[in-house]
Amino acid sequence: MRLCLLALLPVMPTAAQQPVTEIIRVDSHVAVPMRDGVKLFADVYRPRREGRFPVLVVRTPYGTQREGAHQAPIFFAEHGYAVVFQDVRGRYESEGAWDPFRAEGPDGADTIEWAARQPWSNGKVATQGGSYLGNVQWLAAAEAPPSLAAAFPAVASTSLYHNWVYFGGAFRLSFNFGWGVVRMPFRIMQPQHWHSAAFTPQEMRYENILWTLPLGTSDLASSNSMVRHYRDWIAHSSYDSYWRAISVEERFDKIRVPVHTFGGYFDIFAAGTINGFTGMRRHGGTPEARKGSRLIIGPWGHGASQKFGEMDFTPAAFRDLHQAELRFYDRHLKGIDNGLDRENPVFLFIMGENRWISAPDWPLPNTRFTDFYLSSGGSANTQRGDGRLGTAKPPGAPQDQYSYDPNHPVPTLGGNNCCGTPTKAGPYDQRPLEERHDVLVYTGDILTKPLTIAGPVRMKLWAATDGPDTDWVVKLIDVHPNGFAMPAAEGILRARFRNGLDRPQPLSPNQAYEFDIDMVGTGITFLPGHRLRVDVTSSHFPQFDRNPNTGEPLGGSARVRTARQTIFHTPDRPSRIVLPVISE
Repeated sequence: MRLCLLALLPVMPTAAQQPVTEIIRVDSHVAVPMRDGVKLFADVYRPRREGRFPVLVVRTPYGTQREGAHQAPIFFAEHGYAVVFQDVRGRYESEGAWDPFRAEGPDGADTIEWAARQPWSNGKVATQGGSYLGNVQWLAAAEAPPSLAAAFPAVASTSLYHNWVYFGGAFRLSFNFGWGVVRMPFRIMQPQHWHSAAFTPQEMRYENILWTLPLGTSDLASSNSMVRHYRDWIAHSSYDSYWRAISVEERFDKIRVPVHTFGGYFDIFAAGTINGFTGMRRHGGTPEARKGSRLIIGPWGHGASQKFGEMDFTPAAFRDLHQAELRFYDRHLKGIDNGLDRENPVFLFIMGENRWISAPDWPLPNTRFTDFYLSSGGSANTQRGDGRLGTAKPPGAPQDQYSYDPNHPVPTLGGNNCCGTPTKAGPYDQRPLEERHDVLVYTGDILTKPLTIAGPVRMKLWAATDGPDTDWVVKLIDVHPNGFAMPAAEGILRARFRNGLDRPQPLSPNQAYEFDIDMVGTGITFLPGHRLRVDVTSSHFPQFDRNPNTGEPLGGSARVRTARQTIFHTPDRPSRIVLPVISE
């Protein structure tokens, strides 16, 4: 064990930051035994003075010694917490084999109980961290470790199938490949999984590798190596027992402590941020867990910011994550009456007006879910077409059509993405995509008064395709007076999953179905002079893999076909977006 004393190391202070009160110490390379005998290693940050302190457990696959990793442990130790900062199983200093997500529940629970027994611990433990570090918190909390008092999973998934690896049944290609193949696996590859191949520099470019088919062996195009977990993800393309074993959304009732979620409308894990709060409020395992859970969501991507994509949401948009965490931990681990219990549990940013509001729940109690219908004269293709959006039932032509060619997909331009992928994330002007004839554009009248929505967004799309499967992609757009088309929410549905993500079923060619498309949620005021718009298409590449339109199992074939798509908007087939309008 190596001992290091740290005095007031820099922690990037903010104006609202509490005064630092503790000189701290760090005990490095501390062994934490798991129930199966594997040892996971951690660095323990804590106040230098003698005493027993509340504990935060932070578990990471990215290395406890990486640049910048020390900031959070130092911050919380300086404010009177002991912090157990641990490499997860099979990563960096820790023993065992790493298989993403699979051991994080039991390992997290064992670490929490170990931390509670230490001589510097007062027995009260919470968890901290974002992204993968947030997902491990959910998995550990679902094990109901007795010493856990609270959890704060930021920008995190609650179901690895529903809102990480897949969304709407479509494979999140650029993120899964970038995170699962390019960034994370090399420490776990075995020589027998290496293959010989020759690639040109052009072929090795990330944006070119993502075109590789079959998808099930595309890992070889990056490193000539088979990445087991990546192939497992592709092999389990529906919500089956492989995914249920690591989903928290079916186990909220096992979580007995308050949970605070924190995330952004444009984050890749926005659904996890929202579902985590609503799941705990409705199904948490104790009254304290249900009442004490909270949500902060802003106009961000994978972390709080003022500017994101091509938008500046003003300085009001930024929220200091550490300060929010500290207040939550102080209430639940130190018992400080800091007013948190007397505030509304939901704190959300309203874009457009660029202001924060609080609410007692999500959706807000004064929400009026309102249908906005698609209609056209039969030529809604491109922004220069005749597609219309409004609250009146659809008149005019009964349908619009376009062709979707997987060899020429609609490219990703912003949206809910993150983390080093070759595509931009966030609110980017959608007009370049709206010049394409395989994008249907439905635009409302110029608004004469503000229209505020805050809550879940869904699309009820009546559509048909001429093959056994395809994708439907929908975006909600805020059209500014200068024409800037800002995406506010988006969703995708792989058509074979129309009856449920655990029940894939081929389509009958050219048969009309109603598809229910989850567009997660948002908070925005469409200002006077702006217009609402809905874009409909069949690809969002490379954020999502290209549906080949063949109905074949994911990842096994390189064959693709062009699909002929039909969108209906008639009184008996009313395609509509359902918006959570907030009553004044």
